[in-house]
Amino acid sequence: MTKKWRYIPALLCMGAIFFTSSRSGDQLNSVLPWFQQMLPSLSDFDPMHYVAYFALALTLAYGMGRMAFTWKGCLLNVAICLAYGVTDEWHQSFVPMRSPDPLDLLHDGMGAAAAALLVLLIAPLFNRRGSRNYTAR
Repeated sequence: MTKKWRYIPALLCMGAIFFTSSRSGDQLNSVLPWFQQMLPSLSDFDPMHYVAYFALALTLAYGMGRMAFTWKGCLLNVAICLAYGVTDEWHQSFVPMRSPDPLDLLHDGMGAAAAALLVLLIAPLFNRRGSRNYTAR
């Protein structure tokens, strides 16, 4: 059985997503120029959906332990991320100058799916004979 403390990074990631989505449109637009200094091609924060949900899926995979290295775990990971994405979009409907956007949810799912598939693809690296990190069952 997976230890519950392994989900703390995922909860922290969810908290960071919630905090960021609680910022009004004006607050986000005021920090956009700072990010544009580092990433000049960034015109808005839409690409951050990929990054945030990629990170969320990786932290969920860590919490899931061995199950993350299975197709069932991969699908469950993406489903949890999408469910959180739905609640995040709903939450944004209450934030000034923000609104829910189905495309944001698509971007959330794509980031989560990329991370979950990456975890699934690296499973054979941990499934080598004698590895203490992972044993397939």
